[in-house]
Amino acid sequence: MHSPSQNHSSDSGDAPLDLAAYGWDAEREREFAEYRAAGLVPVRVVGVDRGRCDAVGETGPLRASTAAVYSPDPVWAPCTGDWAALRPEPGPGPDGLPELAALLPRRTAVVRSSASRDSHGQVLAANVDTVVLAVSLAEPLDAGRLERLLALAWDSGAQPVLALTKADVAADPAAALTEAAALANGVDAVLTSTVTGEGLEVLTALLTGTVVLLGRSGTGKSTLANALLGEERLATGAVRAQDGKGRHTTVRRELLPLPGGGVLIDTPGLRGVGLHDAADGLERVFAEIEELAESCRFGDCAHVSEPDCAVRAAIDSGDLPARRLDSYRRLQRENRWAAARDDARLRAELASGRKEITRFQRALYRARGHRGR
Repeated sequence: MHSPSQNHSSDSGDAPLDLAAYGWDAEREREFAEYRAAGLVPVRVVGVDRGRCDAVGETGPLRASTAAVYSPDPVWAPCTGDWAALRPEPGPGPDGLPELAALLPRRTAVVRSSASRDSHGQVLAANVDTVVLAVSLAEPLDAGRLERLLALAWDSGAQPVLALTKADVAADPAAALTEAAALANGVDAVLTSTVTGEGLEVLTALLTGTVVLLGRSGTGKSTLANALLGEERLATGAVRAQDGKGRHTTVRRELLPLPGGGVLIDTPGLRGVGLHDAADGLERVFAEIEELAESCRFGDCAHVSEPDCAVRAAIDSGDLPARRLDSYRRLQRENRWAAARDDARLRAELASGRKEITRFQRALYRARGHRGR
């Protein structure tokens, strides 16, 4: 796997690097005016690890400290795809690295529940324009898993694209495409094969701006990324025959220029996709249920046994699969549970902060009392 300095060593000469290739635009430049006036320079975060990050700026690739933009909440910590203001002179730390002074507002962000299943979210990629969902056809299509991925992608604010990988080994690729397209309303679904080259040109034409690849290990995600990059830049691994799972050949997120313009973020394979405050994404994925619900007699219809329920009527007539409603309910419950945990954590943090202030005030009053005697 290449580091940024390996990827762009030719860019570190006298000519400044054109950050437009990495997504910098006139609006970003206007946002950055005050930072430039303060002597800071723009960079885009490539990868983050242990209080440091790899980034690319107008002088090329660099290594920087992230201590000044640290956040205990991982949602607000720097991540791949972030734009940041860099203080270019050597920092005060022992390694003398320049440091990120501020993160620019994110336009979009792919956020899931943290892998530890606590109440925090985890940002997989920031400032993304296209989310490519890699789903392998080497195994039967899992409708529930696909709906979960689609909700994650829609909720990011970016445009999802569905890449059905390994079409060359699918039992019936045309049927799989029809099934996936029915689940992914409003999303382009493309049959792809890195073995035969099928669908790669079509998929490439759908990619705009910053592209992130998401999918489980074993879906051929890194192999697909190499095909899009036009060279073997990312490590790939074999898939276990007994369960169809692959090992995590991508161990960190990276940001790599695409030959036709834009950049690609490859992410480690997702063992699970927990939803985090993804109500908008769920509404997009299950838009037909939302539309049917507007015709129910009661505004708070639970679609169970209420009279004149348009959703139940659609299920009874065969227009809506019962599985879709079950999946929608399950994902809604999960999303509400995650939101409730997040609210409880925020309330606890607020209460803890108030208690600390109270303790400080009492100590201050006691000190004043002693001085007044």
